[in-house]
Order: sequence, then structure tokens, then C-alpha cells
Amino acid sequence: MSAKKIKFADYIGSFPSESKCPKDSKPEYAFIGRSNVGKSSLINSLCERKELARISKTPGKTQSLNYYLINNSWYIVDLPGYGYAKISKKKRFQWEKMIEGYLLKRANLQCAMVLIDACVTPQGVDIEFINWLGQAQIPFVIIYTKVDKLKPMQKAKNIKAFQDELHKYWNDLPQQFETSSVKRSGREEVLQFIEEINQQFVNE
Repeated sequence: MSAKKIKFADYIGSFPSESKCPKDSKPEYAFIGRSNVGKSSLINSLCERKELARISKTPGKTQSLNYYLINNSWYIVDLPGYGYAKISKKKRFQWEKMIEGYLLKRANLQCAMVLIDACVTPQGVDIEFINWLGQAQIPFVIIYTKVDKLKPMQKAKNIKAFQDELHKYWNDLPQQFETSSVKRSGREEVLQFIEEINQQFVNE
């Protein structure tokens, strides 16, 4: 079944560590970004389900590895947001270890989908996280969110500023997508990307 034709999407469960996650061999795509970047909204938009992923106005609500089974063939994994300051150092350390453990150890992980808020100037925590992914050799793409909130010239300016910041550390940038959960723009492009990887996964 084509990834763009999502007929089935269901919340499977929340898990405290990589070792507790589902044991099957379905391909997984990790969605991660700063708190309040719009992860839940994007997941709901991709799956065409308004309340599949819980949306909260309070950052930091995602505190586990949340699994969503798509078309009975692959998973969206919603990871806790990084860069959220209003938690204890102990809790932040626990989240970081959980996220790192998943990203470094999960054999089924095909790609980390790094969400970047197109409405803000380049954030150091985003650049730092992306550089860490590169050092760890974890495949990733960049998904700009909330592009509907900007005029075209401002959107282009903000995205170029982010790309320029990345070019200080990277010669070549990964694939990038521009999305709006409100207007559903970029949805088919992201799902097409996932579908192509899923096909490779099946054929291996």
C-alpha cells in the first residue's frame, strides 16, 4: 500500500526506552524537534487524523517514545522535544538518554525527521542536534514547519538563514521539506519520501 494513501493509523503505545519498544521489524521514522515545533500537528496532518497525536499548548507533554502504526506496515515514532527549559536537570538528562538510546540503538530506524520552526531565526540547539546526528551517522532529513504563517519572502529568508548556519558545518545538506499542518502543504512530499525508503526496505 502506498505511504501516501494512509488507510490505517493507530496509537500503539508509549515506551520509556528503546529496549521496551515493539520487537517487530517494521521500518520506523522518528519525528523530533524543539518543544512546540508542531510535531503532533504534523503527524496528524500526515495521517489525516485530527486527534491521533495529542496536541498541547504546553511544551514538554511528550515524555516517552510514542509509537503510531501506519497501514500495518511502518511506524511513526514521536520523540520528546529537546530544548525545553522548564523541567529539572534530572528529567532533562533522562529524556536525553532516552532519545540518544533510541536513535543510536534502534535497528529499525530508517530516518530521523528533524522538525524546524520556519517562523524563528536559527536556533543553536537545532544546529547542535543536527551536528550530533551527523557525527553519529544517523540518516536524517529536515522538515520546516508552520510555513503558512509567513509571507513567501520571509519564509525564504528564514530558511536560507538556517541553511547558511548549517553550511558552517556541512558541505552538503540533507533533503529538506516545507510543510504546513494547516494547509497540508508538503504532506505528499514527505510521504513519498517515506514510501521510497519503505520500498527499499521491503526489497532488501
